[in-house]
Amino acid sequence: MASITGSSLAISSLSSSFKQNKASLKTSSISIKGISFPSLRLKPATRRFSINCAAKPETVDKVCEIVKKQLALPGDSVVNGESKFTALGADSLDTVEIVMGLEEAFGITVEEENAQTIATVQDAADLIEDLVAKKC
Repeated sequence: MASITGSSLAISSLSSSFKQNKASLKTSSISIKGISFPSLRLKPATRRFSINCAAKPETVDKVCEIVKKQLALPGDSVVNGESKFTALGADSLDTVEIVMGLEEAFGITVEEENAQTIATVQDAADLIEDLVAKKC
């Protein structure tokens, strides 16, 4: 007996065998008690466990300082990667000023469509690192 749930495969029969098509990691065949299922598709392990690189801690820290300065937050205010600009009290004008401060500090230009996707400090830091990498 076999059951497939999401991206996992459970085989409860000891006589079952699993053969992977070596030509393509995306298609595999499975044989359970003589019944073959050649069109079974599996994701390769490298795609299943992909890691998205976040911005460097130094970039996040610098963005936090710029956000604190632009919003005139007290020094003891907690601002981190998950901090949402709106939760910190920023309105749309404040957000524009934050983006302008980030552009000046990092020597980048943020397009309006990219600026509209920034909701958190981490979003800003990730975008900055992408723009800096493209600039080089």
